[in-house]
Amino acid sequence: MFTFVSRKLEEHSQTLYHLHDALRSTSSFLYSIDQVGFSMKFILGTKKSMTQVFREDGTVVPVTRVHAGPCVVTQIKTKEKSDLVNAVQIGFGEQKAFRLSKAAQGHLKGLATVRYMRDIKTGDVDQGLKRGDTYTVSVFTEGEKVQVTGTSKGKGFQGVVKRHGFRGSPASHGHKDQLRMPGSIGATGPARVFKGTRMGGHMGVDQVTVKNLEIIAVDEENNELLIKGAIPGARGGLLVISTSEGAIEIATVEEAPAQKDAQEEVEVSKDTEVDVPASEEKKDN
Repeated sequence: MFTFVSRKLEEHSQTLYHLHDALRSTSSFLYSIDQVGFSMKFILGTKKSMTQVFREDGTVVPVTRVHAGPCVVTQIKTKEKSDLVNAVQIGFGEQKAFRLSKAAQGHLKGLATVRYMRDIKTGDVDQGLKRGDTYTVSVFTEGEKVQVTGTSKGKGFQGVVKRHGFRGSPASHGHKDQLRMPGSIGATGPARVFKGTRMGGHMGVDQVTVKNLEIIAVDEENNELLIKGAIPGARGGLLVISTSEGAIEIATVEEAPAQKDAQEEVEVSKDTEVDVPASEEKKDN
């Protein structure tokens, strides 16, 4: 009886395990599945380096330089269009067209060829964005609290002490070569290792989100954000900076007054005819 029940429990656990893998495989395509909450303002960027700035009172603030934007809206997803989620897909970075697949080239037809594309869930709120809209770091302001999502650094295969924080065995009293060993991994009754048992294995390359980070400065000329504190990932890693407050405003491009005046002068010069004196005509002949 015990063997029959244990076999049924094992089959049930395997079914749940495969279902969990299937859900994770579908969520890997849509970045925003693992996103916490809905975002109102968001931008993509890459981590550059860390530095420090001084406030007016002289205090030192450690900051991370992030090269963010400009980002272009590549697709608007809605539940009504069988997209399963309300999201905005944005693109960031430059990429040569021949490096993109045919599907990506068709998806970005009429837009700039971008290197990264990510989906950001927006919930039922209408952002007022449309395909082709472009915005920069100007949507954020100093002092705003944001959350930053990135991919942590890869650390390779690590043991249980570093990976899970095990204390390890005593260093003496007969514990030879057992200082950083994992120890027992279960009883002999089930004759198997339970799923989820903490062991050594691959560490890092995980999606990490750090919340409540303050924006210290916004550099619109260089498309940079100075964010207080450390940010997950290595230099050059892709980051998603978002906040649940505010809205993205798309600035309309207007012609500068100097350009308008120059165009008007050219038009006037074309319309007016210049009278050449008769004496100059004779000289030319």
